[in-house]
Amino acid sequence: MGHDSVRHGAGEHQFATDCIHAGQRPDPTTGAIMTPVYLTSTFVQNSPGVFRDGYDYARSKNPTRTALESNLAALEGGTHAMAFSSGLAAMDCVLHQLRVGDHVVLSDDVYGGTYRQLDKVFRHLGIETTRVDMLRHDMVQAAMRPQTRLVWLETPSNPMLKVIDIAAIRAIVDQAAASSAPPAGVRDPGLGPLGTPIQTPLLLVDNTFASPALQHPLELGAHVVMHSCTKYIGGHSDLVAGALVTASPELAERLRFTQNAVGAVPSAMDCFLMLRSTKTLDVRMQRHCENAMAIAQWLEAHPSIERVIYPGLASHPQHELATRQMRGTWGPAYGGMISCVVRGGLEKSRRVLERVRIFSLAESLGGVESLIEHPAIMTHASVPAEARAALGIADGLIRLSVGIEHVSDLIKDLESALG
Repeated sequence: MGHDSVRHGAGEHQFATDCIHAGQRPDPTTGAIMTPVYLTSTFVQNSPGVFRDGYDYARSKNPTRTALESNLAALEGGTHAMAFSSGLAAMDCVLHQLRVGDHVVLSDDVYGGTYRQLDKVFRHLGIETTRVDMLRHDMVQAAMRPQTRLVWLETPSNPMLKVIDIAAIRAIVDQAAASSAPPAGVRDPGLGPLGTPIQTPLLLVDNTFASPALQHPLELGAHVVMHSCTKYIGGHSDLVAGALVTASPELAERLRFTQNAVGAVPSAMDCFLMLRSTKTLDVRMQRHCENAMAIAQWLEAHPSIERVIYPGLASHPQHELATRQMRGTWGPAYGGMISCVVRGGLEKSRRVLERVRIFSLAESLGGVESLIEHPAIMTHASVPAEARAALGIADGLIRLSVGIEHVSDLIKDLESALG
């Protein structure tokens, strides 16, 4: 599959159509409608150093991965996408753009693995981090330093489902960038030539919980979007992968160089599986959202539930922002993730997790099957107990990844488990 058979850049059609067609055309050799799985480690050269369509070695580039990356770029409204072997590998690639002494402003409520990588790996490499509640814009401004080079946020966040105003945070980033003098002759004041330090802060948005079906952070001001493709993009709990998407050629060049140098790339088979999955992303997300809304409303009325956290509920503190910032092709949409606090603390919540039959007790999220987990014990165990308490991650908090089963069966399962 050469460059003439892969469509690059932002989507040309409606989102649901791009899910199925962006980056893909029938194989020119056989007419196969599905992108082939190129299980090869190397490519024959026409002459020494003369590559066919830029393919020389599969770590650097693979035709199945090229098709996937074109698809993801279109869905996110970007121009450059890079697929990785995991979401944390994508994060690692971004953090490798930083230098000793650089500073990161991080959302206080993020996936535990995100916190772990910054605190247990990059802190020892000289990268400083300040965690802040990004609902408080004054606190974000106060956290910015002359050495700040990256602002990292999740929205909706994990597991408290905070909805952060992306455009407002970008304005704070721009204000900080304006105080730094750009290097002479650099088109983008924040990104000099490959190999030079980043001069001004970048805004990264982890869009895993919303997916491109519900939210487009690049349009709202993000410099780069990250996904754990293991979740909604993969959608079937059968792969581990990550992605970065940007509209900046300079940033893309840096990220691609680092990815190729470090080698954290997905297999051709995983790229094929993701392409299979993005074809149904729009319709899957509609069912996830509809089911989650119905379950959130049901939980809110249940006497065994102390609190329900779901952006689609009027009781959610950022409900109006979520309505503006998140939307599906079918109308208002708030995602498939719900957090709730079970009355009775750890013992009662543990009992619920042990009694479900359709919901599966497992980490991860975003698959077609419904999952349930306990953040304090499972996904956020690496976050210190005092930090969990400050975020509201109580012992009775459970997190639901609502799948696409029939919603009445899911409600019956929860009703039986809650007893």
